[in-house]
Amino acid sequence: MEQAGLSRIDQQPATLRDVVLDRLRDAIIDGIFKPGDRLVERVLCEQLGVSRTVVRETLRYLDAEGLVEHVPHRGPIVARMTWAEARQIYDIRRKLETDAAMACAANMTTDLERRLRAALADLESASKAREPGALFKASTRFYGVIFEGAGHDIAWEVVQRLNGRISRLRIMTLTCNDREISGPAHMRMICEAIIARDPRAAFRAVENHLTDATAVAKKLLAQEGTPT
Repeated sequence: MEQAGLSRIDQQPATLRDVVLDRLRDAIIDGIFKPGDRLVERVLCEQLGVSRTVVRETLRYLDAEGLVEHVPHRGPIVARMTWAEARQIYDIRRKLETDAAMACAANMTTDLERRLRAALADLESASKAREPGALFKASTRFYGVIFEGAGHDIAWEVVQRLNGRISRLRIMTLTCNDREISGPAHMRMICEAIIARDPRAAFRAVENHLTDATAVAKKLLAQEGTPT
């Protein structure tokens, strides 16, 4: 007997944990909670109006993302990042993002161009509004379009696992004003090179962006006094 079909759920409703996860993640990315700050469960429960179970589960997720770390005798704190860790992340990004940009340029279509330009417009709007959380989400969508256009699904899964660690570095560098070329300007160059269907130019645009971002991150982490 043939089973009755089920209608597809295109968008799942957000759970309470998802809402709390977004709130805490944004608070860390926005700098409300700074590296090394303690995240006291009781206080978070009171501020968010949720149970300790939800807060604990959320903190475990943020730990897995690299935004929170658990320190013996102190409990959960906002994760600190060393330059050695940051350098590894940039090395991984350089390999994955240059490959994705080149493949996306080779696969360019009219619809892909439309979606990439729309993602860039959202990113530039968030940058002008100076909203770190919105800027991170917009930059993630921008890269998501590139990886999807490249057909690099597995590589995007790897990037998603690193997103927590990438988020702080990305916001740090995208919002830095002490740069010859701003972060959003670099993103526009990447976008234009991909849309021009020029894989070599796309490679160079990503390479230049990440070389610049790496130098900025190293300088800013040193100013924070983070260990190497």
